[in-house]
Amino acid sequence: MSLSRPPLSDYSRRTPELLLPAVLGGIVLLYFAIPFVAFLARTGMSNIVAGLSTPEAQVAIRNSLLTAPVSTAIATVFGVPLAYVLARTSFVGKRLVEALVILPLIVPPVVGGAMLLTAVGRFTPIGAAAAAVGISLTDSLLGVVLAQTFVAAPFVIITARAGFGAIDERLEQASRSLGYGPLSTFWNVSLPLARGAIVAGIVLTFARAIGEFGATMMVAYNPRTMPTRLWVDFIAGGIDAIVPMGLALLGITLVVLAAVQRLGRVPTVVDE
Repeated sequence: MSLSRPPLSDYSRRTPELLLPAVLGGIVLLYFAIPFVAFLARTGMSNIVAGLSTPEAQVAIRNSLLTAPVSTAIATVFGVPLAYVLARTSFVGKRLVEALVILPLIVPPVVGGAMLLTAVGRFTPIGAAAAAVGISLTDSLLGVVLAQTFVAAPFVIITARAGFGAIDERLEQASRSLGYGPLSTFWNVSLPLARGAIVAGIVLTFARAIGEFGATMMVAYNPRTMPTRLWVDFIAGGIDAIVPMGLALLGITLVVLAAVQRLGRVPTVVDE
């Protein structure tokens, strides 16, 4: 049975109803677009290649490309199992766990960095113990990873949980009835079915990690990453000085956007 298209008169009747939402939505879209256009318009005033070829910029780019994948991997390895548990089980304290997952998203990054310092700073028991064996948890690449993971990990947890929650549990039950254990079912059934949401979450986590500034500035202002280098350049030379590094970060963002679009829509969180 074929579905006929609504008559054109239906669209014309709906047009007045959608006019106000369209205008309001257009205003916010314009608000989003103008800063991008204005920023890109300044690229002609800067030597992009020269700006990204300085030793300081090269070090910042290298540090970001080293730490962001590590942070993303840590968030994925530990976050995806947590997402599965949250999607499939109910337990005492679950709401508290959910709140802890969301907390890094709503806490200002600078405050998140301060919280990390109170936990792993050099004068804390954890920081002092690490320093005693020659490991610095602050002002180091490890500190950058800690800051990035703290603020970025919720993205993969939330999206993976949504992906697991969208799976029909009967498929997992069928796997169990065929003799597969919980781990085998998770690996062979649940994980492949939620793959799109998980990969989208990984991509978003990477984007958040590589662009993290506030928490990184608090925990590891040195060595420089791309965002902290951008801030130093802005203080020293104003807006034009940050165009090369800003354009590089914008390029990474556009690649992430294309990847997420390629993977499809990120599902919404599903509560059982």
